[in-house]
Amino acid sequence: MSAATPAAGDDAAGDAAAPAVVPAARAYVALLHHPVYDKRRRVVATAITNLDIHDLARACRTFGLGGFFLTTPIAAQRDLGRRIIGHWRGGFGAVYNERRKEALDIVTIASDLDEVRARVRELAGAEPLTCATCARPRGTLTEAQLLGEVRASGRPLLLLFGTGWGLTDEVLGGVDRVLRPIRGGTDYNHLSVRTAVAIVLDRLFGERGGPQAAAAAPALTGAEKST
Repeated sequence: MSAATPAAGDDAAGDAAAPAVVPAARAYVALLHHPVYDKRRRVVATAITNLDIHDLARACRTFGLGGFFLTTPIAAQRDLGRRIIGHWRGGFGAVYNERRKEALDIVTIASDLDEVRARVRELAGAEPLTCATCARPRGTLTEAQLLGEVRASGRPLLLLFGTGWGLTDEVLGGVDRVLRPIRGGTDYNHLSVRTAVAIVLDRLFGERGGPQAAAAAPALTGAEKST
């Protein structure tokens, strides 16, 4: 055997040592407009916004996600979302700004979380690991730990973000994991959902995060997995 020829098992050993990449194309974002809280902690349905549609689509496209779901149970709101998206996909906007069309091509309008989960199963071929985000002190899971668990399970990842004053306790109690809140070191904690999505996606799939961060993360304990 020449010096240039690898010994038997060298490739396998090298593969085992290298951290497996969690492909962003198997990750999805859903923005829920119901059920969410208002400032008085009443369960409400919030209105979709043009800014959320555009900016979240651009963030998801930038990091290479498999799709962005905009969910609302209100038919008139879903129709509005389709009109906004349609202008940039096939109307004058598609010609005027092709890059915006490219981002909005990954947007899907859905009525609720069940529909989103079913669509992700169809697209990715497996039940997604659903991870919610919350500005309230609900979860302790770090982004690196989440990446490690997704990599180990082989499941697609579905990230949930809320509007209004956040996802309800019912939603948070029905997911697999809850990500730690984003903290800025002050007592002010009112990021826009567009900013929160960008921060989380950068931590998960940006150049500073990804498989290296997941490989360095400590294993989850049983108590941590239950959060």
